[in-house]
Amino acid sequence: MLGLPSIPASCLRPRDVRRGAVLTLVFLAAVGAGACTGSWDRSGPEPFAGPAALLVGTEPSAAVPGPRAPALRRAATADRDEVARAAAEAVAEGKSAKSAAQDVVSRSGDRWAAVYDQGEYEAFADDLDGHWTGVGLWAGRQRDGRIEIDRVQPDSPAARAGMRAGDRLLSIDGQGVTGLKVAEVVALLRGEAGTPVELKLTRGGADVTQTVRREKLRSEPVTVRELPGGITVIKVASFTRGSGDRVRSAVRAAPAGGGVMLDLRGNTGGLVTEAVTAASAFLDGGLVATYDVRGAQRALYAAPGGDTARPLVALIDGGTMSAAELVTGALQDRGRAVAVGTRTFGKGSVQMPTELPDGSVAELTVGTYRTPAGRSLDGTGITPDLAAADRVEERARTVLSGIGVGP
Repeated sequence: MLGLPSIPASCLRPRDVRRGAVLTLVFLAAVGAGACTGSWDRSGPEPFAGPAALLVGTEPSAAVPGPRAPALRRAATADRDEVARAAAEAVAEGKSAKSAAQDVVSRSGDRWAAVYDQGEYEAFADDLDGHWTGVGLWAGRQRDGRIEIDRVQPDSPAARAGMRAGDRLLSIDGQGVTGLKVAEVVALLRGEAGTPVELKLTRGGADVTQTVRREKLRSEPVTVRELPGGITVIKVASFTRGSGDRVRSAVRAAPAGGGVMLDLRGNTGGLVTEAVTAASAFLDGGLVATYDVRGAQRALYAAPGGDTARPLVALIDGGTMSAAELVTGALQDRGRAVAVGTRTFGKGSVQMPTELPDGSVAELTVGTYRTPAGRSLDGTGITPDLAAADRVEERARTVLSGIGVGP
């Protein structure tokens, strides 16, 4: 059997891949625009293909105690040994291991799998620190293969060029992008800060060509604001490094007796360790999720000492996915939060990154995870306790007022 080393949890950077091997789980959708969140392939309520996922591992966890849960529906996945064998044979023949691995992955039906060269993986890893080099737009792939802009970061090169949500991206530096995977669009948009990139778009039937320069950008993953009546809104844009501690700090600083809205709308995931830390802000230990890897079950637990008394509402929508769904599912199943909004995206699969002989990295689906109540979210998502497609904060305030919070 041909095997290759896996990449450690502690750091995604390829130069560190030999430090160890651990599980990796549900992650950040790396954006074609070079931003750190917000881009995925989609086809309506059910995902068409997975995001270019950035995977970071958890600490090794104990096996789940008690009776074994029923087997999960097995997601399509590329065979790790077949990928490794194809890559090794390609290297021996002087060919590209990455291309050989991509061929195997493309035939497997693994919608979340991706293969990256070292430079791409290095750039994606930087996203987890909340900074990146790009133009500042979020993009998604539609069912027919079109690439559309979902959102533009304020004061970014894309924003200054007048790009806006709903614009269709046609080409990057002359190369058509329709039909490409998000990971491939990412690769075209990446580059050194200060270098130009030509983007051709269409809007309202008119084609527009813009040349912008890539910049070093950063995002604030956690922002906090206060509403009248002692309600604290904690918006988590992504679970990048340090975000979990910021959520905990925000909860501790919230007014005594006040409620919290944990806004996870549009949060495409991130580091699972940060997600568990964020959930721990509202739990006093206990189960956060279980995950299944090639039939072996493991568990993730909250740290003790979280605020279990403060009224809590989680705001969710169709852009809530991966690690953000893990948090929502834990808080909902543990009876800790009322979920308000619309059904979440539904990505509950587990990926394991493997270094290939030429230094490229293959991320392959190896299993799925469950919420504390045993729900698998992959392909189904989380149904809110209170459905609200608009005026979501208003509905959330009504929920909090019903339990004695607010004016």
